[in-house]
Amino acid sequence: MKFIAALQDVVTPWSDGLEPSDAELDAIEAEMDLVLAEVELLDAVIALLDRPASEFDGRRVRRAHNRVLAARRDVANRVAGTQVPRDAA
Repeated sequence: MKFIAALQDVVTPWSDGLEPSDAELDAIEAEMDLVLAEVELLDAVIALLDRPASEFDGRRVRRAHNRVLAARRDVANRVAGTQVPRDAA
C-alpha cells in the first residue's frame, strides 16, 4: 500500500489564534438550550425513519418541536434585551 503525502506546505498553519475566544464561548453557552432542543427534535425525527409513526411518536415530535420554538424565543428575547435601541445611541 502506498501512502500519499502532501508535497505542499500546510494551508492553515496551527496557531494559538484558532481557539475560540471567551466571547465566542459565551455565545455558544447562551445558545446551548436551543442546540440541545434541536438535537432532541432531530433524535425524534430520526427514530421515525425506519418505522411508521405511532401516536406516541407524534407527541414526541410535537413536544420536541415546541421545545425548539420556546428555546428560539428565549434566545431572541435575550438578544433583543441586550441590544441598545437606535434612539438611545
